Amino acid sequence: MRRFWEIFAQATTVAAGVLLAARLLAPQWFAPPAAIPPAPPGPVQPALAAPAPRGYAEAAAHAMPAVVSVTTERMPRRRHPASADQRPGALRPSLGLGSGVLVAPGGYVLTNDHVVEGAEQVEVRLADGRQARATLVGRDPDTDLAVLHIDLPHPPTLDFADERRARVGDVVLAIGYPFGVGQTVTQGIISALGRSRLGINTFENLIQTDAAINPGNSGGALVDTRGRLLGINTAIYSSSGGSLGIGFAVPASTAREVLRQIIAYGRVRRGWIGVEVRGMSAAQARRLGLRDAHGVLVAEVLRGGPAQRAGLRAGDVLLELDGQAVDDADELLDRVAALPPGGTASLEVLRAGKHRSLRVHVGLRPLPPPASEVDRADDQDEAADEAPDEAPDEPGPAALAPWGRASPPGPSSRPSS
Repeated sequence: MRRFWEIFAQATTVAAGVLLAARLLAPQWFAPPAAIPPAPPGPVQPALAAPAPRGYAEAAAHAMPAVVSVTTERMPRRRHPASADQRPGALRPSLGLGSGVLVAPGGYVLTNDHVVEGAEQVEVRLADGRQARATLVGRDPDTDLAVLHIDLPHPPTLDFADERRARVGDVVLAIGYPFGVGQTVTQGIISALGRSRLGINTFENLIQTDAAINPGNSGGALVDTRGRLLGINTAIYSSSGGSLGIGFAVPASTAREVLRQIIAYGRVRRGWIGVEVRGMSAAQARRLGLRDAHGVLVAEVLRGGPAQRAGLRAGDVLLELDGQAVDDADELLDRVAALPPGGTASLEVLRAGKHRSLRVHVGLRPLPPPASEVDRADDQDEAADEAPDEAPDEPGPAALAPWGRASPPGPSSRPSS
């Protein structure tokens, strides 16, 4: 037993010595293991985007019941009265096809003025199949809007949207009755906002869209993805009459104000002073002694109108209206129209190099005369059994020659302010 402990003691001593020597000669053998570095980051996988909406069925279903078909009946025009057939029944009324939107309780329908202009009879058909004879409450040719009334129980209505919150790129739906095939929904986006100086209407602040708008869609609804009314479809840019992806709608704010005033007064009340003005080029401004093209040139003053009674003359340069500078003819037209009829306004003019201050009593803007031989609508006229010697009606506003060819910008006259 004693021998065993001697061997154990000797082995322990040798092992301790070896361990001490190894620690002194190779200390790295006894260092703690190095931490394993984290793996380099791989490519970050993007978070999955929210799934695109499957469609806009809910918006369409909400809006479609309030979009109606408008059928008008008017006697066709004769281009050659001297050679016209005078036989009984030779002249048959033509049918015009358009659309409209029920927008107020009680059966009030907004549509385009060019859809109902000159119509002897207007028929409205709802999406649920009901139909009724419509009466014309009032027209506003300056915005190409009109209000009809139908007497049906519990007609559906469509709420107005606030188009000021709309953005270019927002999805929109156009709902109407193109070509008489029945109610149709097309989809697109808002292409532009605030379009003006297109020569479509006197007062323009239009929504541009690429949603397909075709003959028969005039007066129909442009709605947002919640089914609210953003505008009334009114015109297309086209030389053929078909959709080319550029359509225009009167915005909801304008349509709502026109509706309110027509229901209240039978027409829209706008200010008017009875002048026609032209913009000025820089050269014209220098000849008149102005440092820039600030102001507008008075081209004509209506005899007996408010401006003439106030002392304004043709050749004057209108510089200010109610203390605010006037920069162009379009601006003056809009600002005068916003003045309350019956009130007064101050004018600052330049005449023969001298400044003059005038006070004008604002009149009520007269309604424009009826459209001439060419309709402004993109509604579809269907002549019924016309006499052989009679040419068919013009197809509608898209047939204007083509109105999309705008004149080049520059000094121009505008409708009377």
